[in-house]
Amino acid sequence: MLFQLLSNPTPLTFLIFLLFAVGVIIAITVHEFAHAASAEKLGDPTAKVHNRVSLNPLNHLDPIGTLLIFLVGFGWGKPTPFDPYNLKNPKKDSAIISLAGPASNLILAVLFTIPFWIGAILQNSFLTSFSELLSPIVRINIILAIFNLIPIHPLDGFKILGGFLPREWYNDWMATERYGIILLIALLFIPIAGGSSLLSQIIGPVVGQILNLLYLGQIPF
Repeated sequence: MLFQLLSNPTPLTFLIFLLFAVGVIIAITVHEFAHAASAEKLGDPTAKVHNRVSLNPLNHLDPIGTLLIFLVGFGWGKPTPFDPYNLKNPKKDSAIISLAGPASNLILAVLFTIPFWIGAILQNSFLTSFSELLSPIVRINIILAIFNLIPIHPLDGFKILGGFLPREWYNDWMATERYGIILLIALLFIPIAGGSSLLSQIIGPVVGQILNLLYLGQIPF
């Protein structure tokens, strides 16, 4: 995204980059805040001690991870710490805390789509145009949510799936945590048909279907 701006520094590319940056900051901040707030609600004060129950982006953005998002389209925020030993039901509550992040991004995506729905109902051209400006934020939140639901450590989906597994399978599942980074790297960097990554082939259709649903088949980008 940053390279595109530098290679073609027009007002339009600058606006697109600015909206992308705002979307990234909002998505990561709300995602990590949701983890922290749910952990505190379930009895673990770890995130609060680290000042993570906050909507201040500076508390959640990782400098290197954020920079990489703008450079290569993949990065990360500061992982929200929590101690499962402070939870009444570590297996179930860990899954709830993990689910809170992606769920918050999907809720944000819906909220940022509301101007489009109102504009479509009222046939209001201003709201329709305004919804086009918000559409990158909607897309980023959906991508972040679906990506994090993949059941591979360190993504949220790993603990979410673990929370649903029978007790006798849970320890074996958690033992696969050590292979998570290898699997994630494979998803990100091993190209398949057309040169795209396996990850894009997995989450791309899902993201597209959600966008199509939210925008009633009229995706404005």
